[in-house]
Amino acid sequence: MKGNEAIAFALIAGGVRCYFGYPITPQNEIPETLAVELPKVGGTFVQAESELAASNMLLGAVASGIRACVSSASPGISLMQETISYMAGSELPGFIINMNRGGPGLGDIFTGQGDYFQSTRGGGHGDYRTLTLAPSSCQEAYDLTLLGLDLAYTYRNPVIFHGDGIIGTMKEPVRLWQPKGINNGTVEEWQLNGCAGREKRLIKSVFLEPGTLPAHNRKLMAKYASMQKEARAEVFAVDDAKLVAVAFGSAGRIVKSAVRALREQGLRIGLVRPITLYPFPEKILAALAAQGKHFITIENNTGQMVEDVRLAVRGLGDSDFFGYMPGELPCTDDFLEPLANAYARSGRMRRRNP
Repeated sequence: MKGNEAIAFALIAGGVRCYFGYPITPQNEIPETLAVELPKVGGTFVQAESELAASNMLLGAVASGIRACVSSASPGISLMQETISYMAGSELPGFIINMNRGGPGLGDIFTGQGDYFQSTRGGGHGDYRTLTLAPSSCQEAYDLTLLGLDLAYTYRNPVIFHGDGIIGTMKEPVRLWQPKGINNGTVEEWQLNGCAGREKRLIKSVFLEPGTLPAHNRKLMAKYASMQKEARAEVFAVDDAKLVAVAFGSAGRIVKSAVRALREQGLRIGLVRPITLYPFPEKILAALAAQGKHFITIENNTGQMVEDVRLAVRGLGDSDFFGYMPGELPCTDDFLEPLANAYARSGRMRRRNP
């Protein structure tokens, strides 16, 4: 099945019973599949009148304790940013799927990775973060959807599923599995489900009384710091590597093929593929940098994750960068020369700095 279809079936397996969305390429198979399958399990599918409406429907549904989600692609996710900020400020566990397309602006309808900053820096106003997951296959799209739903409730915070047009529209075998249980965290303590027989509850993101907003932000910052234990990455062939490529999502998968091809030619190159973009797996990169390894960051954009790579290895090393422009479909051959050139540079640097 397509990656988009795998996501839809994972949402149902993960207990989602309300979906709100609006058509936009390249994620349309998600709402198309859910429109058919969600009512079969007693769920509700709503094609909203806009992305603004869909995101606010999500806020209302999760505030009432219902597992819900929205999906869209880059320009549509931009329209949702105000609501996502409100959800982070209100500590609501929404699940937001972004199948990246090329940008900026309307760009094109295929693929890109230009929404990295938006996803990992809190794309709306104010100080907040969203835990962000990036799959590289249809199977991983299914698995990370289930993981992301649980993490949203573990941390009572929005989670961004950072896919792209390649992941969403390619077709692969997928093993569908059912989680043993649904993690709803502390939902029974805060959901708005009528206050008969209990004290009233209030979910809000406005704190006007003196001292309340600083205290709230300190609480949120502590929560974001606690997310660091969720950092995940695929680590491939790094033990003997002189050069380590860092790439995520569909680009990470294609770079891995290029790394394999160059290793067959004797070039000692490895790969770190971040699975969580936030929290970023900085400790993995820092440990490799401490071993004297050099890095090249490869992205399907003009340079975003490279900043996190350089921060992770600061004081220990640096990273080259190669950006494959959004709107074109990368293949293994496109990454062979950049990797080989970076490998040659890493050797010269080692001779200068033994």
